[in-house]
Amino acid sequence: MHSPASHDPFDIFLVATPGLEAPLCEEALAAGFSGAVVTDGGVTFPGTWPDVWRANLMLRGATRVLARVASFRAMHLAQLDKRARKVDWTSVLRPDIPVHVEASCRRSRIYHAGAAAQRVATAITQTLGAPIAEDAALRMLVRIEDDLVTISIDTTGASLHKRGFKEGVAKAPMRETMAAMFLRQCGYSGTEPVLDPMCGSATFVIEAAEIALGLRPGRERDFAFEHLPGFDPDAWTDLRKPAALTPTALRFHGTDRDPGAIRMATENAARAGVADLTRFEQKSIEDLTPPDGPAGLVIVNPPYGTRIGSKGPLIGLHRTLGTVLKTRFAGWRVGIVTADKQLAQATGLSFDTPLPPVLHGGIRVALYRASL
Repeated sequence: MHSPASHDPFDIFLVATPGLEAPLCEEALAAGFSGAVVTDGGVTFPGTWPDVWRANLMLRGATRVLARVASFRAMHLAQLDKRARKVDWTSVLRPDIPVHVEASCRRSRIYHAGAAAQRVATAITQTLGAPIAEDAALRMLVRIEDDLVTISIDTTGASLHKRGFKEGVAKAPMRETMAAMFLRQCGYSGTEPVLDPMCGSATFVIEAAEIALGLRPGRERDFAFEHLPGFDPDAWTDLRKPAALTPTALRFHGTDRDPGAIRMATENAARAGVADLTRFEQKSIEDLTPPDGPAGLVIVNPPYGTRIGSKGPLIGLHRTLGTVLKTRFAGWRVGIVTADKQLAQATGLSFDTPLPPVLHGGIRVALYRASL
């Protein structure tokens, strides 16, 4: 039986987009979260509450940050009930903040998730007095696997891809968390220009500009951990103080043939505070030329058949993209995100070793990388 006191390290679990656990682990280690390892569904490292705050504020690739607050074995509901009441709820929840309990069961003698959630919810109300509410902003997650019960708090709230800037969204948008990890897998670290020739709402372009400047992804939003007992508003204010930005002469470019996308991209970049570093232009693939300055990374999430219409015209589009890149973008690197290997191959580019597929809105996509 274990529940963490405010200063004892406990397990912090970063939920990853399925398929992007490895780059998220690299990001966590680079951000100073030592001991980070890839585990099922994400990345785990030992830490304390200030690490939870920092992970939510700083990490670009995590979907959410869970604090593992208790774990114990339970073979049946009565045992779950009894052990859940022994958790030191006062150290992890406030009696005045409503909470919602969710459970999942795998390979366990307790197999009814609804009943398991109900027992833990009852233990919380009867020992702490916190109200249970379906629509509560604070979520407790109970996972029962091989009869081992793990209780976590979702310290994030709304998913971390919601940075708080993007109002305009195109069809089938790329999530910011995914875009950041694809940039990382392309070797991007903020020291070269980036161009997205089908930029849509400009997720890749804005992420790249923020990384170059050193802007923190969570700088403008609220988090669920602000409603927990160990939360220290003064320490949080200190942590959130804007860091000095990294000066950069680089520019980040997006083109799209849709004027609506260009307008949306421009507004999103302004809201994110990167308008000065970004350039958006209405342009078709045929007219694409490299921007002035050093070579960098072309990264693109073109339409794929499952998303928009039939495949015939898309083969032609990818062929054109490949030709334009090969003839005009010598010295650049390319990253293409697609659900269709045939479309990637239609570019005629010779790709590096394939990366694991990634789940994006129920579709398996992959990042294809090449050097020109």
